[in-house]
This record gives sequence, C-alpha cells and structure tokens, in this order.
Amino acid sequence: MNSRLLFLIIGAVAAWIIAFNTGRDLAFSIAYLLSGVIVLSYGWAWNSVRGVTARRRTRSRRSQVGQYVEEQFEVTNRTFLPKLWLEIDDFSTLPWHSASRVVSAVRRNGTQRWLVKTLCTQRGRFRLGPVTLRSGDPLGIFRRERPLSGTGFVVVYPPTFELTSFEPSISELSGGEARHRRTYQVTTNVAGVREYVTGDGFNRIHWPTTARARRLMVKEFELDPTADVWIYLDLCSSAAAELAWTPQPPESPIFASPLRMRARGKLDLPPSTTEYGVTIAASLARYFILRNRAVGMNSRGRTREFVQSDRGERQLHKFFEALAVVEAAGNLPFANLIATDGIRLNRNDTLLAVTPDASPEWAAALQMLQRRGVNSIALIIDATTFGSRRDYSRVQSELMASGIPTYRIRQNDPLDKVLSAAPNGFTAN
Repeated sequence: MNSRLLFLIIGAVAAWIIAFNTGRDLAFSIAYLLSGVIVLSYGWAWNSVRGVTARRRTRSRRSQVGQYVEEQFEVTNRTFLPKLWLEIDDFSTLPWHSASRVVSAVRRNGTQRWLVKTLCTQRGRFRLGPVTLRSGDPLGIFRRERPLSGTGFVVVYPPTFELTSFEPSISELSGGEARHRRTYQVTTNVAGVREYVTGDGFNRIHWPTTARARRLMVKEFELDPTADVWIYLDLCSSAAAELAWTPQPPESPIFASPLRMRARGKLDLPPSTTEYGVTIAASLARYFILRNRAVGMNSRGRTREFVQSDRGERQLHKFFEALAVVEAAGNLPFANLIATDGIRLNRNDTLLAVTPDASPEWAAALQMLQRRGVNSIALIIDATTFGSRRDYSRVQSELMASGIPTYRIRQNDPLDKVLSAAPNGFTAN
C-alpha cells in the first residue's frame, strides 16, 4: 500500500467519523469526495490492463555477433475505453535488448507498433520475453500489472573471420577413390537404389526408377571420397583461462562495433581462451565449407557436441548452432578426447586441434594419429597472454619432434592474418 492510498483511506475514515458525529454538510462532502476518488481510481486501474494484448514478431531467430536482432512489438487495446498509458516491461536475456518502454494514449480499438534493433555482442542462446504490462490510475494511487507468458528464443552465432588461405596442406585421398561405405545420411554420391521401406524420407525417392519399376524406389548414398576435415575443440575447464572483462553497451563511446572492427581486420573478443577457440573453430569451418570440403567437429564441454562431417550451407549452420552455446565446463582432458575419439578417423583425414592446454599428452596423442596416417595441425591459444602461468616448452618439443604444423594465437592477435599465414609455432614475439 503506497502513501497516497494510505493518506486517502485515513482521510476518508476521519471525514466519515466527523460527518456522522457532527452532521455537517462540509464533512459529508469531503467524505464523499475522498471515497469517490478511491473507488474511481480503483476502477480506472482495474480497467487499465484489461483487454490489452501484446505481440512480438522476430524477423529471424538466428543472428551473429556483429549483426542485429530485430523485433517488432504491437500493443492493441480491444476495449471500448482508451488507455492513458501502458508500461511494457520486457524480461529478455539478450544483452542490451532494450525492449521495455512506456506507451501513451492507446485509443479504443487502437494499436501502437514499434521496432527494436539490438546489436549482438555475445554469442549464446537467449530468451525473448516474457512481458509484463503495468498501468494504473491518473493519480498514481493504484497500480495493476498483468504478466504475458509468451516467450521465444534467439541463437546468436559466434563471430567469424574471412580467411584468405590456410597454409598447411589438407590431405585428400589419392585420385579421389571412393570409400564405398554406405551411409544413412544424404551425400552427393549416390551408390544405387533399393525398394522403399517405412521411415525413408520422401526426398530420397528416385522418381524415374519408381516410374519404370511401378513401385517406390529410394536412393542409397555412400561417403564422399574426399578426406574429411575434423575440428577438435578443447572445452576442458582446467585448460581454460580468462581475464576480468566488463561488457560495454553498444551505445558506449568506448564500445567498438564488431562490424567496424572486422572491417579494420581486427575484432575485439572477450579475453577468454574459450571465446578465441570458438571463433577460430567457426572461422576454419566456414573457410573449408565454402571450399566444398566435408567438415566435422568434436568437443566435450558440459555436454558432448558432435557434428558429423558433411558439406554445404546447412552444415555450416549446424556448426554455428553448436558453437553458439558451448562452454568450457568439461572435465575430460583434451588428450583423452583425441585418444578415444580420434581412433574413428580415417586414413588421410585431417584433425585441427584447437586448445589452450600446455600438457604434452595431447601432442603425444596427435603423434599416434600421425602414425595411422591422420594429418594433424595444432592451433594453440597461448594462455599466458590470458593471465595464466603455463610452460609450453614440453608440448612445443613434442609437436616439433612429430613434425606437426603449429599455430600460436595470442590475445589481441588479428586472427585472419595469423591463420592465413604460415604456421608460426613458438617463435619469439
């Protein structure tokens, strides 16, 4: 109960007591006035959020760091009486999404619309909504609110860099010979046809053969003859390192838009090895997929994120979907991930190991894969530039002894230039 309402109630009670005890017309007039104000204000407040609907339309449920999320809001008054003012309180988790506002003078059966554009500054999966409507009487005595439970989600992809080249040789099978391994996935290589069985997708039906055979026939596929590229991302919590960082709002004068930073060849990422690793993985995946290579991913964070190797724009979106939500919250060392899952790789496949780990054990695991014919490339995120004290000399020796090309990425390095150049290893700054 606010102070205005308390004052009116006390005044009305006192006025009625005086009026009944004295019988004076002035006391009755004051009592009627104060009581009427309370009743009318309550009725006005009760009607203020009644018959109001709010709708939000998101242009796209997918965005990327450096791009915008656009939402159109629509508030409609479906009652006969106009609404003096309405306060829309939005509880979205998207950073800096300023969708809350006050709408004034919504006439009867009227609608007000507005557009909200938010620059995405962090990757992740964010909730849009819910919304609470608030209003009251003109004197501010009563306030009413009505929650609207409708929610949605938007996925913000990690940023990527435009790589002009990637120097280490990425192997292919000699002559592009087929592996002749059947797969349930749809690939570009058709191995034959067979009769339709329950559960087959209609997009796999081969209509010319169906017309000739007069029964449904579906296509069978086999794995692509080109060697795959696999990105292994280290998400072990013990290997991650980061510096204190306070996100800046897009309106801040010290905030640099990711679009402008990317145009200058440099993008300010949060000082975290995880964010650098995710950005590197996304950039490499985009580089190879745009060159029609089959790319897969494997990582163990809070949950396992596994993307089967494939090619095409759809595969790129699978990568971004997975990388948008990963966190360095796993407990599986990177060496164990390579040793246990790397045995499934085929000869002449290429493994890109992205990690800030200084342990030589994962380098030894890569060496074992090298002996099986799996090409390996190490991309080490130097955790010493992220506030961690680690010695990379032992892992450096292992990689050099194995002849594994090595990239060393430091904080604030221009990733597009570092990855497009020759492997820099652990040369001096």
